[in-house]
Parts: sequence; C-alpha cells; structure tokens
Amino acid sequence: MNIKYSVSSYSFSRLVNEGKYKEIELPALAKEMGFDGIEFAEIHNGDIDKKEYAKMLRDECERVGIEVANYAIGADFIYGSDGDIEKEIERLKGEVDIAEILGCKTMRHDATRGFDKNIHPQKGFPDALPIVIKGCRAVTEYAKTKGIRTMVENHGYFIQDSLRLEDIVCGVDNENFGLLLDMGNFLCADEDPEKAFGRLVSFAYMIHSKDFHVKSGNNIAPKNGFFTTRGGNFLRGAIIGHGDVPVLQCLNILKNANYSGYITVEFEGMEDPILGVKYGFENLKYYAQL
Repeated sequence: MNIKYSVSSYSFSRLVNEGKYKEIELPALAKEMGFDGIEFAEIHNGDIDKKEYAKMLRDECERVGIEVANYAIGADFIYGSDGDIEKEIERLKGEVDIAEILGCKTMRHDATRGFDKNIHPQKGFPDALPIVIKGCRAVTEYAKTKGIRTMVENHGYFIQDSLRLEDIVCGVDNENFGLLLDMGNFLCADEDPEKAFGRLVSFAYMIHSKDFHVKSGNNIAPKNGFFTTRGGNFLRGAIIGHGDVPVLQCLNILKNANYSGYITVEFEGMEDPILGVKYGFENLKYYAQL
C-alpha cells in the first residue's frame, strides 16, 4: 500500500488552546514526530489577513520540510451564509483559494448538519440531498480549475451513514469530488466501520485514522469523557489501537483496494495529545505493515 502519513492539527487543539503551542508551530512538531504531512482543520488567523496567514503556514511547512496534506473547513448548504446557498458556495470558493495558497491538493468541507426540527419537523435527508449535491458540485467544479479535489466526510451525525455518503458522491457525479473516510466516525451513526469502508473505499481521496472506546447504550451512561451516538450508545476518543474501532480491518480493506494517498492521525482522547498522537501513530504504522 503506497501511503503517506499526516496528522490533523485538530489533534493538538487542546495544546493550542492552553497556550502551549501556536498553530504555526505545529508543522515543526508534526515533522519532529515523523509525519509526512499535516492537515489543517480550519486555520485561525486572528487579526492577520487570512490569505497572508495561509502563506505564512505554507512557508513554515516548506521551511521544516513537511507537506500540507489537506485543508478541512466547516460548511452548511442549508443554513450557512444566512440560508443563502449561493452565498455559501461563494464563501467556499474563497476557502478553495485558501487551500491553493496553503499548497494542498485536497479540501474537505462539511455539507450540512440537517434541518432544524423546530422549523422543518418533517424534513430529512431526502429533502437535503438535492441541496447538498448542488452545493458540492458547484464547489468542486471551481476547485477543479485550481487542481484541488474536494471531499465531504462521514461527520456531524446527519451525513454520517455510508449509504447517505454514497448518494452524495453518485449525485455529484464528478471525478474531482470524493470522500474523506474516518475510521471512527461511522460509529457515531452506529454503523460498523468495516462495512462502511467496504462500501465506500473506491470513493476515498483521504483517510482519517481515529479510535474510540465504545460502551453500549444499554449500560448506565458514563459520567465523564463520553458522548452519545445517534442510536444512544457511548463513545470516548481513544489512542489508535487502544479502542474498539477495527483499525486493522479498515487498513486491510484499503490495501485490497490499492488505496494510495494520505492516512491522517486524528486524536481526540483524554490522554496527553503528544503521547496520544505518538502512540497512535506507532500502532497505525505497525498495523499497516502486518
């Protein structure tokens, strides 16, 4: 399997929030830990012009010798930009420009978290699908002119099931548009990750490796650290290899599909982020060699 490894800046967000690292210091940290690339999950430019800050991040990555593997941003084609889909599309085109400045070849954007049930109690995914397809297609057509492929992710409960993701990709029907598959996130919708990977691997442009501790919703809810899945089970972020996500099985599916691209470590556990990323990365590389 011809792959490269990256780490999501989100893995270190606790350290940034605590003032232990600045975002612009993360490329050097990722390089020191042995990663080939770094994914920026949003960029936080503060008072600096966003385009100028993106150039600063790119320059720092070039200085330390690490690639920008991906740029991941939020979006909502239903409620974003005050509910104006055309404005949301234009906003995302601006984010494609940021991805271009960063020097990455892929960008993941959200699609929607679904309908506000207080406003549209009887609307669901079938109603959202044509809106999402329109938005994703418009963004990827623009991104294609920049040499950047766009993706959505199994993320945010509403667009998390493999069948829904398949409907979106097939509906957009553009070779420039695909999926960022997260090994752990399918559990948020109570779907077996290996089954979802088997269905969607041919659409994958990038992979997130993530692990979770899983407790059945039939048990008493844990008091600290866990969150609830759509079906009422409980998850807590784990070091890759320490939890219940079938990481090895997902990697084998990628091998059988001849996946070639980045696998990105995304850590959101309770442990120290440096150790969580380090140990998870070691386990991931060990599993990939089996």
